[in-house]
Amino acid sequence: MCFGTFDLLHLGHLNYFKQAKTYGDYLVVVLARDKTKQEQQKEMVFTEEERLELIKNLKLVDEAVLGYYHDFLKIVQKHQPQVICLGYDHQINESELAEKLTASGLNPIIKRMEPYHVQKHKSTLLKEKILKFN
Repeated sequence: MCFGTFDLLHLGHLNYFKQAKTYGDYLVVVLARDKTKQEQQKEMVFTEEERLELIKNLKLVDEAVLGYYHDFLKIVQKHQPQVICLGYDHQINESELAEKLTASGLNPIIKRMEPYHVQKHKSTLLKEKILKFN
């Protein structure tokens, strides 16, 4: 299982999915909700439904789902993954996540994925480039 916003899908996202897929034979991708991104004051290009449709249609992804607003553990409890893969820039601390999971009766392995050409394939950089064209 891996998590993210996946707005402006790019090669860095695909690399993240490829890395995650090496840890199992079934990949569930959880997308952040629009409401969560709004609270974080993050400007989005695509809605959660549009992002979900894009991710669902990738060959690497076996299942794409929307996360739960204000309770990311709920989706983990629902799917019971053996491995949770975090993006290289995911803000959560692995030890804190492991404690929260254990407190909820969950014990997946937690893996941090490697970055992929962050100078070129990073959503914030791509959005900046797009905005320059307007």
